[in-house]
Amino acid sequence: MAISTKDSGGDDDVMGEINVTPLVDVMLVLLVVFIVTAPLLTQAVHVNLPKTAETAPPEEKEAVYISVDATGKVFIDKTEIALAAFEAELLARKAADPEIALNLNADDAVQYGTVAKVMSSIERSGITKLSVLTIPGK
Repeated sequence: MAISTKDSGGDDDVMGEINVTPLVDVMLVLLVVFIVTAPLLTQAVHVNLPKTAETAPPEEKEAVYISVDATGKVFIDKTEIALAAFEAELLARKAADPEIALNLNADDAVQYGTVAKVMSSIERSGITKLSVLTIPGK
């Protein structure tokens, strides 16, 4: 939209410039608002933390792998173990490390009853950290 102005010469001239001063004013106000509010978004409560000596992070223990193959054989970390001695072995490992974690790998073709017996032995031994490993798919 063009604005018509009258000069002292009497000719009607069309002014082709846009007045950007209001736009600059609005942008400066928005800039000030963002500058003021940005520090408030990162930390709501300011706390002076105490200085301490550096410490090493705790060691992460690897989980023990329990595997059941297609024939129903049970393995603890690639060592075959009889199902009757499985629970006693878990109790011994839990006594050595109370924070033991297990990863259970069971073959797709293994009978459900064998996996259920293994999981029942794990529960009776008092081990609470158990991961059942699967392959993502359909």
